[in-house]
Amino acid sequence: MARISLTPPHTLLNRLAAWYSRRTYGKVLDPGLAVGHHARVLLTYVRQERGAAKWNRLDQGLKHLAVMAAAARINCSWCMDFGHWEADALGLPRGKAAKVPRWRDHQEDFTELELLVLDYAEAMTETEPRVTDELAAALVERLGEAAFVELTAMVALENYRSRINSAFGLTSQGFSEACAVRSRM
Repeated sequence: MARISLTPPHTLLNRLAAWYSRRTYGKVLDPGLAVGHHARVLLTYVRQERGAAKWNRLDQGLKHLAVMAAAARINCSWCMDFGHWEADALGLPRGKAAKVPRWRDHQEDFTELELLVLDYAEAMTETEPRVTDELAAALVERLGEAAFVELTAMVALENYRSRINSAFGLTSQGFSEACAVRSRM
């Protein structure tokens, strides 16, 4: 159960945010409703997300794995649920997203670079980050500096999202169920 009301003030900004959310995702996202209690925080949140959506130096699949690993490490059920839907929307293999929380037990299902990205996302997400010089150097060598900066920023952004959602007590909104079984029409 959410620790904050999911009925923010009925302002123009919140109505626009709800319209955009329904149009883009098919429903109003709970994090938007929770943050909607503070207009400036909502505007900053939206600007940050819209800006991050334009970053393009890091492969989308790697970016998504990093985001999912950070969300899994924080144990944000809302982010994990939404992450499955995003993986489906990106056309990523369904099984891969499902294995991210226990990726160390399924290393054979990930490439060497994906394993480095997953390890890095977890290392950054620890309460006391455990990123090593060797791990960072391996990623810079494989990705290049611009993509490494983007990877680092995406993991930090997911930490922000997951920690807010977890603190608000937000849980699954049913996104993963929407992509679990496709019709065979």
